[in-house]
Amino acid sequence: MDYAALSSDIKLWGRELGFQAVGIADTELSAAHGRLTEWLGLGWHGEMDYMARHAQLRGRPETLVAGTLRVITCRMDYLDDTPGSVEEELADPARAYVARYARGRDYHKTMRSRLQRLCDRIAAERGEFGYRVFADSAPVMEVELAARAGIGWRGKHTLLLDREGSWFFIGEIYCDLPLTCDAGKEDHCGSCERCIDICPTQAITGPYKLDARRCISYLTIEHKSAIPEELRPLIGNRVYGCDDCQLVCPWNGFAKLSVEEDFRVRNGLDRATLIELFAWSEDEFEERLQGSPIRRIGHERWLRNLAVGLGNAPSSPEVIFSLKEKANHLSPLVREHVAWALKQHGVAA
Repeated sequence: MDYAALSSDIKLWGRELGFQAVGIADTELSAAHGRLTEWLGLGWHGEMDYMARHAQLRGRPETLVAGTLRVITCRMDYLDDTPGSVEEELADPARAYVARYARGRDYHKTMRSRLQRLCDRIAAERGEFGYRVFADSAPVMEVELAARAGIGWRGKHTLLLDREGSWFFIGEIYCDLPLTCDAGKEDHCGSCERCIDICPTQAITGPYKLDARRCISYLTIEHKSAIPEELRPLIGNRVYGCDDCQLVCPWNGFAKLSVEEDFRVRNGLDRATLIELFAWSEDEFEERLQGSPIRRIGHERWLRNLAVGLGNAPSSPEVIFSLKEKANHLSPLVREHVAWALKQHGVAA
C-alpha cells in the first residue's frame, strides 16, 4: 500500500465531502499532556471533573482506541451571518446573545456523519481498517491534534486559529493506518493580544492560558451550579457561550461564510430578546431547541443564564414583570438568580 498516496487521497476525499481542511498527525502528545496536567493542577477546569478523570486517555490516543497510529483531523466552517451583526446584538442589552456555533443544528451530529462518510470512502478504496470517529464526544486533545496536523495553530485565547480565522468545528478519526503525517503551522499571533484584552471576565490570564472558571462559555454551558455573583454583571447579555475573543481576532477578518445548511440560524436566535426567551416553558424549550446544542444544558440552566441577562438589562416594567413571574420558580437555582436580577433593578423578590 502506498500510504503517501492514500494520505493525499484522504485529503481530497475530505474536501469533496465538504470539509474545508484535512490533516494527519501521529499520537505523540506527551508535551501537551504535561501542560494539561499543569492546568488541572491549578484547578482551572472548574466543575469539568471529566477533564481530570480521563486525563490519561487524552494524552494517549492509542489507549483510548487500541491500535491507533494516526489521527485524521477535519475542519468544517460554521460562520453564518453578515459582518457587524453580532456586534450589534452584543451592544443591545435587551437582546439575548447566543454564541455563533450554537445557533444552528447540533454540530456533533453533522460532523460525525461526515466523518463516517469519509471512513466509508477510505474503506471502499483500500479495504477495511480500524477506526473510530469523534466530534467533541470523548477524551480527545482536539486542538493539539489539529495543530500537529497542520489545520492551524493554538491562538493566545487557546482556541485553534488559522489564517482564515477560527469560526470552524473540528472532528477526528483515530485509525490504524500508517499514514503520512503533516507538518504543524507556524504561530501567527505575533505580538497581538486583543483576545486577552477584550475578555469580559479576564478569563484569559495570559497568552495561551485560560482559567475556565471565569470563562463565560464555561459559566453558561458547563457550569451546573450558581454563577459566582461577582461575575454576573460582567456576563452582560451573553446567555449561551461567548465569542468576544474571536470577534476581535484580526484573522477572523478573512473568515469565509459556511455553505452548510445545518449551521443556518434557527429559532430566530440572532434577534431574540431576553424577555422572549425567558418566557419559554420547559416544553417550549424542548420543542424549539430540538436538534440544537443548547438543549443539553436543560431548561433550568437556560433560565439561570437568562435571569443574569435580565439583571444586566436596562430597567423597565417589562423586565421586572418578566422576572417576577419566575420569582417563585420550583428551581432554587432559578429563584436565586431571579432574586439577584430583581435586586439589580432595586426590586425585592
